[in-house]
Amino acid sequence: MGIKIHGSPFSGATLRVVAAANEKELDFEFVHVDMSVGAHKQQPYVALNPFGQVPAFEDDDLQLFESRAITKYIAYAYGSNGNALVCEDMKQKASQAVWMEVEAHQFDPPASKLMWELVFKGMFGMEVDMAIVEENEAKLAKVLDVYEAHLGQSKYMCCETFSLADLHHLPQLHFLMGTQVKKIFDERPHVSAWCTDILARPAWVKTIALQNQA
Repeated sequence: MGIKIHGSPFSGATLRVVAAANEKELDFEFVHVDMSVGAHKQQPYVALNPFGQVPAFEDDDLQLFESRAITKYIAYAYGSNGNALVCEDMKQKASQAVWMEVEAHQFDPPASKLMWELVFKGMFGMEVDMAIVEENEAKLAKVLDVYEAHLGQSKYMCCETFSLADLHHLPQLHFLMGTQVKKIFDERPHVSAWCTDILARPAWVKTIALQNQA
């Protein structure tokens, strides 16, 4: 059966998984889940993800959901393929785990709210709530202040090489760079250089090409 990634090319979580698979140079089948008709809330899809969210992942008889968990599986199960994505040294692995938690719990909450207001509401013809935008832009700016100091000491989040700790940020960065929020990244030179670097990775360019095929 091989590897199948079920999801939408306009879902950041789906893109996160596709990016990991592309970094590992894996052959996989992308199965489009038409969220506009609610396919993610219906069988047979909910047999793969009981929460009715994308993505879902299959590797022969293994079924997984939750994008960050899937990327970890890909990185470790296919360790000898493509780019490493995980640190070798135990202390570096611990640092990587910290920054992966930071992305999930500090960076993603305000970034996702900004994506909803500034990107996805427009797709659905909904009105933007600028109070929510201002509140979460301020929250994200505080997170980026921490990133600026950290990235002044290291080119990437850990290991001195690109890893899952960087990759997990890519979907939010991709969507936000086309909005007014881009300025808070540009105002921080180390953050800006990091964004430019990781968004230009061939695996990510290949990943977002899925949006042009949708």
